[in-house]
Amino acid sequence: MGPEPPPPKNRSPSWLPPPSSSPSVVATSLAPGFRFHPTDTELVSYYLKKKVCGKPIRFDAIAETDIYKSDPWDLPALSRLKSRDNEWYFFGVQDRKYVNGSRVNRATMNGYWKATGNDRPIVHNNRTVGMKKTLVFYGGRAPSGQRTNWVMHEYRLTDEDLAKEGVSLDSHLLCKILKKNGPGFKPGE
Repeated sequence: MGPEPPPPKNRSPSWLPPPSSSPSVVATSLAPGFRFHPTDTELVSYYLKKKVCGKPIRFDAIAETDIYKSDPWDLPALSRLKSRDNEWYFFGVQDRKYVNGSRVNRATMNGYWKATGNDRPIVHNNRTVGMKKTLVFYGGRAPSGQRTNWVMHEYRLTDEDLAKEGVSLDSHLLCKILKKNGPGFKPGE
């Protein structure tokens, strides 16, 4: 298989979303006026903890998908909740670069997710219940990728009691995908 031919002069680079994709998705799952805006603590202590433990979740608002195999502009269509809020929630698993390694593969077909800053603890009742990592999507390949306005908050569970019971805490992640409007995004938001 030879190298891919360059795109025609009047076409955008392949890592840009197709022109037909639209951020304004019609709300179909929730009644007007209702929003799904859980706090970081609620995301980790309720949704992610129940998912990791295999327990049912009362309100099935978060789809499970292979988050790192999809470009961000394809993810809204996979969301359970259709919304105009430009934020979507997903359960996923970490895709390791190497079978026995600890490095996570966050490359998609058209770009990659790059971490910004350090992981931040999510604290509830003076106890760390999870960790939050912020990532930004870059189109193209590292190190010359172009920053986009797609942001991901990746949540991991850190529950010592569950770990003592033998529950695999890193079996699932919870990811919040956001599309920022304009260039005003600052790392660590």
